[in-house]
Parts: sequence; C-alpha cells; structure tokens
Amino acid sequence: MLKGIARTLLKVKEVKVKRMKAIIIAAGPGMRLNPLTDSMPKCMLDIEGKTILQRALEILRSCGINDIAIVRGYQKEMINYPGIKYYYNDDYVNNNILGSLFYAEDEMDGSLVVSYSDILYEEKVLKKLLSSEADISVVVDTKWTEAYEGRTEHPVSEAEKVLVQDSRVVRIGKEPIGAEEAYGEFLGLAKFSGRGTELLKEVYHQVKKEFAGRPFQHEGRVFEKAYLTDMFQELIDRGYIVTSVDIEGGWREIDTVQDYERARDEWK
Repeated sequence: MLKGIARTLLKVKEVKVKRMKAIIIAAGPGMRLNPLTDSMPKCMLDIEGKTILQRALEILRSCGINDIAIVRGYQKEMINYPGIKYYYNDDYVNNNILGSLFYAEDEMDGSLVVSYSDILYEEKVLKKLLSSEADISVVVDTKWTEAYEGRTEHPVSEAEKVLVQDSRVVRIGKEPIGAEEAYGEFLGLAKFSGRGTELLKEVYHQVKKEFAGRPFQHEGRVFEKAYLTDMFQELIDRGYIVTSVDIEGGWREIDTVQDYERARDEWK
C-alpha cells in the first residue's frame, strides 16, 4: 500500500517537473563587450571551458527542466545546442528584452522560468526560485552592492534595483530607485506559475495595443524598447503580486569586458 502511494507521489512530482518550461532571452548584440562580441553573442563567451549559456542549460537540466527555448537574434547561428527549441527575433536592433521574450510566446503555457542569457548563477539560486509557490517570483540579491565594488565599467545606476515590502516587490527597474534605498538587485531570473504565465500574456497584449510607439513605464522609452522589469512594474501597478525570492550573492552579470574578466577569475 505504502509503495503504491510512493509511486503515485513520484508520478505527480514527475508531471510537475515535466510541465515546467524555461525561456532564455539571448537576442541582443552585447555591444559593451566589444571586441569580444564582434562575432558572437555574449552568452557564448567562455568561462572556464564552458560558455555562459552552456552553464545555464546545465543548471536548468540539473533541476529537472528539460523543455527549454532560446530566443536568438544577433549572430543566431552561433547558438546551436541540441535538444533546444529556437525562436528568432529578427528585429533585435529595434526592440528590447520584453519584446524579445514574446517571440517565444508559443512556449508560454503552464509554469515557466524566464532568464536573461548574460548571467552566471549557482544551482542553489535556481532551486530557491523553483521552491517559490507564488504566481510571479523574481530573484533578488540583497547583498548586491558587494558585486559593484571595483566594478567601474558598470555603474550602480544601471542596476535593475528593487524595493520590497513584506516579500512583495513594490518597485523594480533601473529608475527611479536610488542605490541607498534599494532592497536588492534583480538578477534577470524569474518564475511564473500557470496563472502567472496567463497574466503575463494577458497584460502584455493589453499594453502592446495601448502603448505601441508610445512611452511605456518611462517617459524616455517607448513600448518597443521596454525591459522585462517594465512589465513587472506594470503588473504591480495593476495590483498583481510579484514576490521577491531573496539570495545573497552566488551569481554574476556579464555586461562589460571588466565583468567578463572578473567572472573568469571568480568562477574557478
């Protein structure tokens, strides 16, 4: 009897894992990493014998996520790992992270992990995110300022900062949050439940229709140039809960040559 129950529970667990998908946004050119990215996307840069993207794929799979899609754009032919679904953002020069994500809208059903492609993170970071039961969860580094010590090519003002109250994100983005008031920094790693995924799609299409060619969440940035954090803020403004999953380090963003050199030293 107990063995039968155990088998049933195992099957339920397997179904849940099987339904989890991941989308990695990897369309941008990474111009701040030139000349390293003159001929390849920044996610293909080598870190101790493995590309940034390869490391992300390994961690996703180690956590049971095998249904993975990648949105390619710049030098798309360079990204060609087996067992992956690919989508092509053919307008990556004119759009941004949010628009790029929705090239893979066909994958948006059920539980979903969304990730930037220029981040290194430890397995424990993803495991903590996956343990969240919230509809919309974002990973936030509460010790984020430590990574900016000596990081002269990427100012604190460009961090996607977060304000949090009782585990709920109330403000997220590069502006207008000051470094001194920020609770933490958004990694570029988020999870949506099935309901959260439906909310993401529903609100996205509403704002796309309303703000096409117009400023969205920022007076100097039209909808087509929106960041993923702009979408989170829109959801928050509409009363939906975005939950903070707190970590303390264990990751790195690779945005400049300096970031890359430091990551190669640290990731040994």
